[in-house]
Amino acid sequence: MTECVQVSTATETREQAVALAGGAVEERLAAGAQVVGPVVSVFWHLGKQGTGEEWQVLLKTTKDRYPELEKYLLERHPWDNPEMCAVPIVLGADRCIEWVRTSAEPS
Repeated sequence: MTECVQVSTATETREQAVALAGGAVEERLAAGAQVVGPVVSVFWHLGKQGTGEEWQVLLKTTKDRYPELEKYLLERHPWDNPEMCAVPIVLGADRCIEWVRTSAEPS
């Protein structure tokens, strides 16, 4: 059974977020993605606490496809060290999980 994950990252602009999401789906590295925002982030960066407005990108893929998705995102992300986290999808509607599995298969 192929495990599904949700991968999150964020960008400074909506356009950057849509471009990352669109390319990942087009290359079948992710079954789908949502761009959410703007959101307010609170973080540590370069030894200081900061806040900023960001656009969150949530991508659905499989654990097997994660390494390729991560590589794609890191190569195209505008930040040097972007947040990139994957969490397992432990439950989901059968048809949705099957859609993620089949849509993220290499073509």
